[in-house]
Amino acid sequence: MKTLLKPVFAAGLLLTASATAMIAAPAAAQQTAPGVGVVSLPAVIVNSDAYRVAEQQRPVTYKPQIDQANARRQQIAAQLQPLYTKLQADQQANVAQATLQQQAIAIQQIEQSGQAELQQITAPIQLSRAYVTEQIEEKLDEAVQAAAAKRGVSLILDASTGQVIYAAASYNMTQDVLSEINTLLPTVQLVPPQGWLPREMRERQAALQAAQAAQQGAAPAAAPATTPAQPTGR
Repeated sequence: MKTLLKPVFAAGLLLTASATAMIAAPAAAQQTAPGVGVVSLPAVIVNSDAYRVAEQQRPVTYKPQIDQANARRQQIAAQLQPLYTKLQADQQANVAQATLQQQAIAIQQIEQSGQAELQQITAPIQLSRAYVTEQIEEKLDEAVQAAAAKRGVSLILDASTGQVIYAAASYNMTQDVLSEINTLLPTVQLVPPQGWLPREMRERQAALQAAQAAQQGAAPAAAPATTPAQPTGR
C-alpha cells in the first residue's frame, strides 16, 4: 500500500475531468463490492473537506500577500504597456533591427524580474497549499485501507496514474476513500510552522546531507609521518 500512496502532487492541484467523473459515479453502482477497486487520489484530495475549507480560508489568511501581489502585477503591466506600444510602432515604422532587439530585451528583463518578484510575494501562499496537501497525503494510506476493509476489496488501483484502461462503475471507491479522509481529517492547519519545508525539499536536503557525510567518511586518512632510519655504524 505504501507504493500506491506516494505524494501525488509536487506543486499545485488540478482536478481533471477523469477525477471529477470518479467522484460523480452513481451511488447505486458503488454498492457492489468487487475484489478490485479504483481510486483517484487527486480527486480525493481536492474534494476532501479539509482541502476545500483550507481553500476558502486562504484568501482571508493571506489577504495582505494577495493584495500586494495584485497591486504589483498591475504596476508591472502599467510599466510594460507603453514599451509594448512603442515596440509595435517601431516595428511598423521599420526601425533598425538592433533597436527593436534592444527594446524586446528590455521588455523581457522587466517581465522576468516582475515574475520573480511576484513569486517571492506569493511564496507563503504556495507553501500553505503544499502544507495542506501534505497533511492530507499523510492520511491517504489509512483512508484507503479503511475503505477497502469496508468494501471487502483486496486490490486497489490508482486511476490518476493512467494505468487503468477501463473500470466499471462498480469498481469506483473514490467516494468511499473521500468519506474516510473526511472522517480521519476534517480540517488541517493552514499556516505552516516556522521553518517548515515541503517533503520534496526535505528529502532533497536529507540526500545532500547524506552525500556530504559519505564524502567526509570516505576521505583518506593522512599517512603518519615516518622517521627516516638512522644509519648504523661503528
